[in-house]
Amino acid sequence: MRSEKEMLDLILRVAKEDNRIRAVYMNGSRTNSHVPKDIFQDYDVVYVVEETASFIEENTWINVFGELLMIQEPDRNDQFIGREVDLSQSYGYLMLFTDGNRIDLRIQTLGEMIKDYGSDSLTVPLLDKDGVLPIIPQASDEGYHVRRPSIKQYLSNCNNFWWCLQNVAKGIWRDELPYSKQMFELVIRSELHQMVDWWIGSQHNFKISPGKFGKYYKKHLPKRFWEMYKKTYCDSEYDHMWESLFTACELFRILAVDVGEELGVEYPYIEDKNMMMYLEGVRNLPKDATDIY
Repeated sequence: MRSEKEMLDLILRVAKEDNRIRAVYMNGSRTNSHVPKDIFQDYDVVYVVEETASFIEENTWINVFGELLMIQEPDRNDQFIGREVDLSQSYGYLMLFTDGNRIDLRIQTLGEMIKDYGSDSLTVPLLDKDGVLPIIPQASDEGYHVRRPSIKQYLSNCNNFWWCLQNVAKGIWRDELPYSKQMFELVIRSELHQMVDWWIGSQHNFKISPGKFGKYYKKHLPKRFWEMYKKTYCDSEYDHMWESLFTACELFRILAVDVGEELGVEYPYIEDKNMMMYLEGVRNLPKDATDIY
């Protein structure tokens, strides 16, 4: 597997030798000093180019980066399925190589760069042939820190978490496994993750990132909470789904009470109590029931 130095040297050499490429910058985890380095980190690179057409029309130019295991071109895929995409301004290549390295490379015109450059707080300039890259602050993960919620955001999160649990419950009772699973994973877990993020943020004065999709939860949650969080995942057995659902409720409640105290607002205990009663009722509801109560 090629080293970081070898990869960065290659990325810069290609840019220096191609007159169409006028500047290079990078963002992502490799520019974040708070992220441990590992072999799966990709290289999020942008080439600022004079035009995109010649790159797109003669796609073999990317072969210089190494032997491809697989490639995805998101903009081309969007175009294939009929979405309107302006390929004249920007185009992306997601490349996984046979040695395990990955480069997420985007080419963009000067005009597109001016609109986009520095919007990611982890942006680092690597090469600037013409002095076109604007001056930006030193890279930091500040743009990825958890934002302190407003009271309205907090209450809305609590309300949606408790309200949507009824959908999971009825899906289980109806034996609608895909529906109940999707409602839990896409809706309930989303609200739970938001509360976990806020709780972690509140413990660090909202100057911390829990990572994309909560990938740093294990690091930032106390062991007890982490063990509870793990139990919110289960298989397709309905008894296990009920257990994971009630564990999610317990974890949400504990964290939300703390976050509410941080915000100076009372946790909605009534919604919690009423929905827990409803969930217990549905869990014990006979399959031939004609009434919920």
